[in-house]
Amino acid sequence: MRSFALLSSALVALAQTATAVTGAAEGFAKGVTGGGSATPVYPKTTAELVSYLGDSQPRVIMLDRTFDFTGTEGTATETGCAPWGTGSGCQLSLNKNSWCDNYQPNAPKVKVTYDKAGVLGITVGSNKSLIGVGSKGIIKGKGIRIVNGAKNVIVQNIHITNLNPKYVWGGDAITLDNTDMVWIDHVTTSLIGRQHIVLGNNACGRVTISNCKFDGQSTYSATCDTYHYWGMYFTGSNDMITFKNNLISHMSGRSPKVAGNTLLHAVNNYWYDSTGHNFEADTGAKILVEGSVFQNTKTPLEAGGAGKVLAISSNGAVCSQYLGRVCQANGFGSSGTLSGSDTTFLSYFNGKNIASATSYATAKNVVNTAGFGKI
Repeated sequence: MRSFALLSSALVALAQTATAVTGAAEGFAKGVTGGGSATPVYPKTTAELVSYLGDSQPRVIMLDRTFDFTGTEGTATETGCAPWGTGSGCQLSLNKNSWCDNYQPNAPKVKVTYDKAGVLGITVGSNKSLIGVGSKGIIKGKGIRIVNGAKNVIVQNIHITNLNPKYVWGGDAITLDNTDMVWIDHVTTSLIGRQHIVLGNNACGRVTISNCKFDGQSTYSATCDTYHYWGMYFTGSNDMITFKNNLISHMSGRSPKVAGNTLLHAVNNYWYDSTGHNFEADTGAKILVEGSVFQNTKTPLEAGGAGKVLAISSNGAVCSQYLGRVCQANGFGSSGTLSGSDTTFLSYFNGKNIASATSYATAKNVVNTAGFGKI
């Protein structure tokens, strides 16, 4: 009997170990622990998921099914606008915060009917690990929000999808604002109304985004060409973002937009198939891009931005003093060029946790390793 009890305990311990976070964060969010050693919980309903994510306890929350929020908060029909026309492939817009009235006053007014659950994501508290099991952890119709001082959060191996993709302001997949120590890893986002990931105007502190797939292919887009415009929006007042081994595909703009006071280290990413610009470097942006590939991308960097950009070509040695290593050159195929030679911001990397880098030749393998279900 005692042997059976010991065996049962060992099996439970093994199961809990098997469902723990895989790997560890590199770069700025190195050391994040999320829910730590808390006993894993497996929500069965959308209500349980919301409760576990939002409470004040450290949690390891395992997703072993699809959580479909579509219809859980009803629908709304309102007056919106059509800033890019009423063609079948064009996104329409909700009039959120009077956006149509203030920024698109001449756009045709149209009726919009949308799913209310998608507009605002699930609130995530501090000390949480949200982990998908295999290829089963899907959240449909609602994003997540790590805001209002929440910190020490890990989100790994989930897929967020179908947030009112027909409508701008229909919902953001992942929102960070007034937070710190967040690791987003092996996450896929698709069919999103607004931003795939947005770091708001308040400080988001130390963030690592790694091995993620940002899939911009959609029936509706602001450029009316099935390529999503609203990709990533990094505009925090004091943000340090490590962006590594990610696949960014089928975008037509803002992938990412960087502003505020954001230090962005983009390393070994694969930008693929873009009809518009990738980087948009506005005032306050400090962007280092190394070891990355731009394949079939029209405009890697939008012209005229006031931000600071250093794109490594053959000048990798300039990093040595500040990053403790030589930076890796970027690669291009059937693509525009990525300019930027500003080294004045490299001192901001002093004393920080810095992600490693490999040659851009390895970055193409990101298509096989990035996103949900690839751990």
